[in-house]
Amino acid sequence: MNLSQRLHEIRTGFERPFWVANISELFERLSYYAAFASLARYLHETLNFQAEQASSLTGLFGGLVWFLAAFGGTLADRLGFRRSLSLAYLILSTSYFLIGSVGAAWLAPVRSAMPLGVLVAILLMLPALGIALVKPCVVGTTARASNENVRSIGYSIYYTLVNIGGAAGPYVASWVHQHMRVENVFRVAALSVFAMFFAVLIFFKEPRRGDEPTVTLGQAGKNFWTVLSNPRFMIFLLIFSGYWIVYWQEFIILPLYVHDYINPETDTELMLVTGPIVVILFTMVTSLLTQRIPAFRAIILGTLISGGAWLLLVAHPSVLIAYLTLIVVAIGELTQSPRYYEYVSRLAPPGQQGTYMGFAFLPIGIGSLLGGKIGGMLIHHFGEVMHRPERIWWTVADLGVATSVLLWAYDKVVMAQDRPSSE
Repeated sequence: MNLSQRLHEIRTGFERPFWVANISELFERLSYYAAFASLARYLHETLNFQAEQASSLTGLFGGLVWFLAAFGGTLADRLGFRRSLSLAYLILSTSYFLIGSVGAAWLAPVRSAMPLGVLVAILLMLPALGIALVKPCVVGTTARASNENVRSIGYSIYYTLVNIGGAAGPYVASWVHQHMRVENVFRVAALSVFAMFFAVLIFFKEPRRGDEPTVTLGQAGKNFWTVLSNPRFMIFLLIFSGYWIVYWQEFIILPLYVHDYINPETDTELMLVTGPIVVILFTMVTSLLTQRIPAFRAIILGTLISGGAWLLLVAHPSVLIAYLTLIVVAIGELTQSPRYYEYVSRLAPPGQQGTYMGFAFLPIGIGSLLGGKIGGMLIHHFGEVMHRPERIWWTVADLGVATSVLLWAYDKVVMAQDRPSSE
């Protein structure tokens, strides 16, 4: 097949719902990462939460979605993708607007009716309901609205747009924060996904459904139990959660650390553009360099790289080194992330790949929830009590290295008898 034929296949191989869904996902990621980039400082500096509580709440925002995504997929199948996407974007736009309006006068009666921490926690849970619907709809549309011969390219487009949104979000947050009050970051995020609500209603047509049966809630529960009853797999997921505890600190406590202990004038939102840009630019290069490394070794290596990156801030705490740290963390992510999903797909018994891949996201949620709590304790103890903030990063790096060691031990002890043949 020549190049012109292949280009023709690509031009004609995607139906309109594919492009509508994936472009809407770009704006969903933009809104999410804009909110995430500003959240810790918004809670700490505008709403006057202590650093420890602000970190815990930030982790809650980042973590809950990954626990709901599997059930969101079941709901999306039953409602249909068009209704699910429009509902999701309506939920998200309302949620982000409310988060940015916590301090508004019109919410004063609600603030007086309950503790502020409870109100904020409830509002931070709401976006997870929308995102849990968006993810399976966009991935499902990519499968249904692309021809078989270009489907792999469709997933590459999806992954690229997700990372473009991940890079654009902190940039937008930076611009808004520089020109307006920080709460307006959440209002801009709300407008972004509200526009997608109308885009879906106007341009999105329900993609064709194949012959696959719709999974009921009861079947989903049985599938969940199948995975939960596999102790080796669950041990692996729990160990790997350590990677995400370490990774999420770039959103949870790094902005607070840089602002409070290095330079209060630093644009911490713009700083968080670094990782997604590295991922966009170097995904192919990293894949080529690591393709001969067995999957599990790549997971261990990537975990070690991301964990050890934080030692740079111990050696020399500065804004420049913070940027360098984020670059090295992203290199670790690139090293392990594709191989992690490859490894999990090989662990899955025949006919259970979907369920196993759904559980593959569980460490991301556990890492964010625990990372928020742990990060808050670290910045309080070493920063506010001991006044030795550099020790925060010793502990974070230790967690990364310990996770690498536990993964190595798991591979050698638990999976030694029946690891995949390529290992």
